[in-house]
Amino acid sequence: MEYVSPEGLRLDGRRPMEMRQIRAEIGAVSKADGSAVFEMGNTKVIAAVYGPREVQNRSQQLSDQALVRCEYSMANFSTGDRMRKPKGDRRSIEISLVIRQTMEECILTHLMPRSQIDIYVQVLQADGGTRSACINAATLALADAGIPMRDLVTSCSAGYLNSTPLLDLNYVEDSAGGPDITVGILPKLDKVTLLQMDSKLPIDILENVMQLATEGCKAIANYIREILLENTKELEYRRGS
Repeated sequence: MEYVSPEGLRLDGRRPMEMRQIRAEIGAVSKADGSAVFEMGNTKVIAAVYGPREVQNRSQQLSDQALVRCEYSMANFSTGDRMRKPKGDRRSIEISLVIRQTMEECILTHLMPRSQIDIYVQVLQADGGTRSACINAATLALADAGIPMRDLVTSCSAGYLNSTPLLDLNYVEDSAGGPDITVGILPKLDKVTLLQMDSKLPIDILENVMQLATEGCKAIANYIREILLENTKELEYRRGS
């Protein structure tokens, strides 16, 4: 199958280095300390953050830092597939772990010892790049909750199909079986916090694909900063009025 036309267009009409449209909204869950909805094309994710609060299970309490917990799930209606896996399936557990480890890299946990931060992420609509969308939604929700962070952590995927590096894969491209990587970075610190790769790539091509994903992460970070700035201005306006 041809994923890039001779004119240089992908199946959804994008250029190889073009991201899907991103959209975000803060404060989607009123009872949470922080929450956000994040959309990348047709992939839509909601994240809610509770904490820092008292550790529920005292045996898990850490005396020098906060305990970060993460729970990932997919809504039964998120894909067209009727056969949904049970909640505790291996993929969900693995993605929960990936999100938790990525978030622990950016949260200043040492400032909140003997406390617990819970991050809940649910995929409402899946069309490729769900891992990245979950990390971006969680970052925005943590910022909304006022959790101190080293930097925003943002994530984006890139792949290699028809001898062309492609940014931000959708489901059809993701399912094509070509090599793809998911990258998470702290943009201001220029530090990689996540790198997942599905299959082997020659080193020179890997560098191109990774560079492309990193550029995507930086573009998302700029967008998230704009959203947070708009939200701050709105809060100041409300207080002023």
